[in-house]
Amino acid sequence: MDALDPAWVALRLSLKVALWATLIDLALGVALGYLLARKRFPGRELLDALLTLPMVMPPTVLGYYLLVVIGRNGVLGAWLQQHFGINLIFTWQAAVIAAAVVAFPLVLKGARAAFESIDAQLEQAAQVLGLSPWAVFLRVTLPLAWRGVLGGALLAFARSMGEFGATLMVAGSIPGKTQTLSIAVYEAVQAGQDDHANLLVIITSLVCIAVLVAANKLTPNRNPLV
Repeated sequence: MDALDPAWVALRLSLKVALWATLIDLALGVALGYLLARKRFPGRELLDALLTLPMVMPPTVLGYYLLVVIGRNGVLGAWLQQHFGINLIFTWQAAVIAAAVVAFPLVLKGARAAFESIDAQLEQAAQVLGLSPWAVFLRVTLPLAWRGVLGGALLAFARSMGEFGATLMVAGSIPGKTQTLSIAVYEAVQAGQDDHANLLVIITSLVCIAVLVAANKLTPNRNPLV
């Protein structure tokens, strides 16, 4: 059991980081996905491109940008340190921020597609019946879009589980504190600990496969006969 302890510690940390990152992405992704799906304004597609950028940008570049923002000398990091004594770098919270940034486009795209698939006339009918815009969203729009939104959230969770580059730059590799599964695999390979690396890889693969299967189950079926 002792040989397995580091693996389970890394797994628990990865699950915690992925869960918090997914919750953050879910809140922001639903709001911005609805905005992009329902509102028309100048620069709408440019905003969508900027929000989707983490999907194609190298994780190390994202990690550098995060250092510029939340580092000790960064715009936000220096302010937090000066006023609240909070240092995010090399903490599990920094790993959450990195994972959330990298995985955010998956929730955004899933939410936007789900909202765009809803017939706007259903929302208009609810408004005619006297429901407020917020009530329409909670009682009509979100219930109709929940499968696509949750599917995107599960994909973001899996992506957060596998995040490496940006996390390593802002959170480092501190065993038991910031060393997630993907970073633990890297460290094990570098140290020549092939058996430990194999165990970590198997654990990571099983968790990600389970999440992907669940996400596929939630994907709306386009063929009603299947």
